Amino acid sequence: MIVPDGIDTEFLRRFRASIKHHLSRGLSFYLIAGGGMTARNYQRAGEDIRGDLHPEDVDWLGIHATRLNAHLLRALFKDEAQERIVKNPTRSIRGKADIIIGAGWRPGHSTDYDAVMAAKQLGAKRVVNLSNIDHVYSADPKKDPNAKPIERISWTDFRAIIPKHWDPGLSSPFDPIASKLAQENRMEVAIINGAKLEEFDKYVAGKPFAGTVIS
Repeated sequence: MIVPDGIDTEFLRRFRASIKHHLSRGLSFYLIAGGGMTARNYQRAGEDIRGDLHPEDVDWLGIHATRLNAHLLRALFKDEAQERIVKNPTRSIRGKADIIIGAGWRPGHSTDYDAVMAAKQLGAKRVVNLSNIDHVYSADPKKDPNAKPIERISWTDFRAIIPKHWDPGLSSPFDPIASKLAQENRMEVAIINGAKLEEFDKYVAGKPFAGTVIS
């Protein structure tokens, strides 16, 4: 959502307004940035030139892209956010800022896993994944015209329809490693299209929304 091609300033402007609105209602947020097209551009460059880029290096390129995006978020929320960006979500959080900004940690998983680890540290039970899809589907809608949107699904059923293992190029609504951890900690994950922030607002407010709840 941050860098679908170039930096999406319109999305960021709307996202900032949405988060500030919810802050005014007494809520607080832990925001973890993904790598977006910046990550993919660097990863593709390495693959194009070398052809056999080590998976760990592919991961590190993505991780550093998340950190650049996280710095952008921290700058946009400078008045509300903790000064330091959190890179290791396993450490306890110290600070009383309304917003904590996080980024990628280490190879072997995506920022989905970092988000679940952060939620575990905070004792939070709800995680929102803003991406470019409206729902989780019964199959990949790009490959299967009969794929159906799913509004609510159990972790067991969700994990049965996604890949079992993580790799840097994985396309999945939620990282399989993160999914396992979220299930173990009985968390709820909402998959919402970030382009439709009104749906995010509804979810945060406890109202019916368009998206998928995994629990």
